Amino acid sequence: MTPSERSTAGNEVIRAGFIPLVDAAPLVVASRLGFAEAEGLRIELLRETSWATLRDRLAVRHLDIAHMLGPMALADSLGLTPLPVGLIVPMALGTAGNTVTVSRAVRAELAELGAGTSLDASSTAEAVARLTADRQRTGKPPLTIAIVHPYSAHHYQLAYWLGFAGVRPGIDVELVIVPPSLMTAALESARIDGFCVGEPWGSAAVALGAGHVLTTSAHIWHRSPDKVLGVRHAFAEASPERLGRLLRAIYKAACWCDDAANHQQLARLLSASEIIGQPAEVITSALAMRGAGGPAATTCGDGFLSFAADGAMLARESHAVWFYSQMVRWGQATLDAKAIAAIKSVYRPDLFSAAVETKSGDTASDVAFFDGTSFDATDIPGYLRRFAIREA
Repeated sequence: MTPSERSTAGNEVIRAGFIPLVDAAPLVVASRLGFAEAEGLRIELLRETSWATLRDRLAVRHLDIAHMLGPMALADSLGLTPLPVGLIVPMALGTAGNTVTVSRAVRAELAELGAGTSLDASSTAEAVARLTADRQRTGKPPLTIAIVHPYSAHHYQLAYWLGFAGVRPGIDVELVIVPPSLMTAALESARIDGFCVGEPWGSAAVALGAGHVLTTSAHIWHRSPDKVLGVRHAFAEASPERLGRLLRAIYKAACWCDDAANHQQLARLLSASEIIGQPAEVITSALAMRGAGGPAATTCGDGFLSFAADGAMLARESHAVWFYSQMVRWGQATLDAKAIAAIKSVYRPDLFSAAVETKSGDTASDVAFFDGTSFDATDIPGYLRRFAIREA
């Protein structure tokens, strides 16, 4: 059951930007199904097409908060964005909703080279490495794979996955930027060979017959982090009590989203043209952890598109530091003690924990990958030395 609907007269209005993705669901549900009103708030949803536009609208104060890429908030703190906003991240918005999807033509090439149907991250990365080598040997152009933004979990997950098999992102495989909602059309028109993007766009490509899901972010990094709630620092400082009410509303909405009994209603809500604008059946598939479509779907497993369960909303410091380590790995940032302090100041799990009365603990086991490696946030240089594939 959702909170009782009541008049919004007198409620404080919060302008919230979002991108049409399933992991925006907690923000959408908090706005539309009474969770915000129950806390004396009204969330005004403003849909954006690209992450760059959303970031800029935060910078010029057209937005108060936003559904946001975690690494984008960190890049802002490092002065790597054109219009620094000044952000904090008091909560995450769930885990592991991305797919690595390729065209049917690329899938056929992979099959000719012996690739199976498993979503296993190791075997799929090795299959892509074989295809990359085959294309180089025969003089064919490299694969073109789209990501949503340079400072994104998608970029770092994809690069990690490719690097495992010896494929150099940006050299052996071309990376391009495409907004999430345009990914399926770009794949269908053969402008790109594949993409890494959040649901429902992988499921949409499968439903259209344009794509095949190779693997998912849950296979690359179990319960991997991605989107967060980005909050302008000035907005948070103006009323900490209001921020606490906002976090409670979104958390309760996320718990509602996790309940499978609510998924049909949630799919209908998200399918609206002003939210995602895809058929409810496509969104239901993603919500049911069937992002890969077809028989392989059941292997997506626990942790794919989790909203609040098992601490999915905790903005963990270890996650922030890992994202920063990948910025260093790929030449986007330099390793610096002041930079580490800056990115640690962005993620604020203490605010979420105080609002919902939960623990804010963090452990190294939160960052463990398909290749068996784990991340020590206290030794970034040592961690990066493990990788043969990295920016010079």
